[in-house]
Amino acid sequence: MARVFVEMGDVESAVAVREAAAADGHDVEMVETLREVESRLRPDTEETALVLTGPLDETVATNASGAFAGAIPRPPVLAAVPEQDANELRRIARLFDLDEAIPAPPDAAEVQVALRNQLDRYRLQVETGIVGRTDAIREVLDRIHLIAPVNSTVLITGESGTGKELAARAIHLLSPRRSKPFIAMNCAAVPESLLESELFGHEKGAFTGATSRRKGMFELADGGTLLLDEIGEMPPQLQTRFLRVLETRRFMRVGGDVEIQVDVRVIAATNQELKESVRLGTFRRDLYYRLNVLHLELPALRQRKPDIPLLVRYFVRQVSEAHDRDFKGLAPEAMQILLEYDWPGNVRELRNLVESMVVLAPGSVIRATDIPPEIRSGQGRSLLPIPALPIEGSLQVAGAGEGTVAAKIPQMEFIFRTLVEMKMDLEDLRTEFENYRGRHPELASSPLPAGPGLEPIEIEVGDGGLTVVPEPDPVSVIRLTPDMTMDDVEREAIRIALEDVGGNRRKAAERLGIGERTLYRKLRQYELED
Repeated sequence: MARVFVEMGDVESAVAVREAAAADGHDVEMVETLREVESRLRPDTEETALVLTGPLDETVATNASGAFAGAIPRPPVLAAVPEQDANELRRIARLFDLDEAIPAPPDAAEVQVALRNQLDRYRLQVETGIVGRTDAIREVLDRIHLIAPVNSTVLITGESGTGKELAARAIHLLSPRRSKPFIAMNCAAVPESLLESELFGHEKGAFTGATSRRKGMFELADGGTLLLDEIGEMPPQLQTRFLRVLETRRFMRVGGDVEIQVDVRVIAATNQELKESVRLGTFRRDLYYRLNVLHLELPALRQRKPDIPLLVRYFVRQVSEAHDRDFKGLAPEAMQILLEYDWPGNVRELRNLVESMVVLAPGSVIRATDIPPEIRSGQGRSLLPIPALPIEGSLQVAGAGEGTVAAKIPQMEFIFRTLVEMKMDLEDLRTEFENYRGRHPELASSPLPAGPGLEPIEIEVGDGGLTVVPEPDPVSVIRLTPDMTMDDVEREAIRIALEDVGGNRRKAAERLGIGERTLYRKLRQYELED
């Protein structure tokens, strides 16, 4: 459990927060000023959180962050505010750099859920080194929490340098397999002729140079997690065998005649657009869908630029300790250059730059002129690759004017990529529709009624969500009629889900696909509380 400081700006809210946090097992301390938090912090690494209950302004937000000065990641800072609307709560949290805003007077269950979620996210950042406070990186952390406990295959996508291996290690670290091996392999770094042997192992004499039996990555990762990075580089002839291993978790070594059974969770990662590879025929469609059971998309650094100062501080600390170098930091104008740069190499490029600055400029402040010229000028900014279209004209003429083919390349690129994405979306929609019809053959001859004056549609609430059924169980069915509002439908869905799980709100929230806090608000809104 954590040590929770509660600021007594509003005594009634502070007392409610204290009772809720203490009931959840936390060690709670009441403070009148935020300076007390700094003086009471211990030098150990215990988990800490701060809850504000008084009026918020920029000074309070700055002092709250200052209470944990130097801590990366920063311990959670929450606030109880007199606001009920979820969108307004999110706006307040962003405005005052809070981890979360909860409505005041605070509900005990909501306080406990908020503290639990924020402390889980903080713990994950401490253990994995995934640093950031923007919404983009918080969504990644939340999704890792959801993905980690299950055994399903995961596909991690994102540009090179966004931290795909770090995310895979985080999933392994939070999974029941954490005590077993985590094996990472880059498919693009292994020669095509050796890739099969690296994955599945080989027997002695299987090929020239195989002087002894060797275990492959699947065997080495038995019981644990296998990360296959750059999965899009896997040769087509190997994809068929790999698909079978994913389905059965059984394989034979190269040159072997005995099947080996393994228990491995596979995480695949790529910086390619696999849907495009499927369309071009270089990646099997069935393998793509088998890998993409759970999907995690990592944002590019240019999509979370507010995290750059925090990442710089984090890397400066790491590199300074590793090289035993003192570093005074960056001048404001130098930091502004880093914020304006597009970072085509993402976090990896930023870390390499920080390391060079720490090593080459010990004991001095980095000025704008110390930043490499390609970053100062923004020349590292990258465009999407231009497709190889059969275009005639002065494509390579330098200084082509407006209206020439060369001047229209960006527009052509945009149109090309838009058409490709539309085609892939339509193919996916058609596939999903055919799969749905295959699961419900009765719908082929009996189209679903809809519209005023027709028979109501009956929806069953189950583990898979909401499903149209021809002969439903009346206990777990919503009858949709033309006069029902969306609130009516939502209220019935929540009521049925709660009944189906025996009143367990956590399970009901999971079944409905919403957060616990959202469920609590809906229960109050629809007067469904016990």
